[in-house]
Amino acid sequence: MSQEITIGSILVRENTVFPPGVSVESDTFLPGWKLVRNLNGYGLARIIVKANWNFFYLAGEIRAIALGRGGSAAFRRALKRIAVRREGQNYNSLEITRVVAKRFLGIPFLSIAANSRHIQKGMGLIPTRNFVLRMPVPDPSEEAAAKRYTAMISSS
Repeated sequence: MSQEITIGSILVRENTVFPPGVSVESDTFLPGWKLVRNLNGYGLARIIVKANWNFFYLAGEIRAIALGRGGSAAFRRALKRIAVRREGQNYNSLEITRVVAKRFLGIPFLSIAANSRHIQKGMGLIPTRNFVLRMPVPDPSEEAAAKRYTAMISSS
């Protein structure tokens, strides 16, 4: 399994919806996650964009370390840590950006870095309905203070 995971490998959630006509070969890798076999991040992005969908790249690299020589068990542990760190966020895929096997004081460990990706049909990353519901309600006292300061700035 470790030979299959390289830089550019993509993991997608099991319930991810793909554009019609896009076939993605995948194997279950972690509970709730599948490893895409036939495409890397670049190839999957090209197919998704060709179908007029979007493959968002979410900023912020996620890193994890697992003890081991770089076998499939170490990969699974490191990727499980990465998936847990982004559990509450709205994304449906991960792209592996770095895989490094190192030693510290003779103890082998594996360092993996990944970026969150998101596949969807719409152009906006947050649906408009959720965006409006999440907007904070202005406090009346803050609104009056803002108007007062605005008047002071404009008159000086």
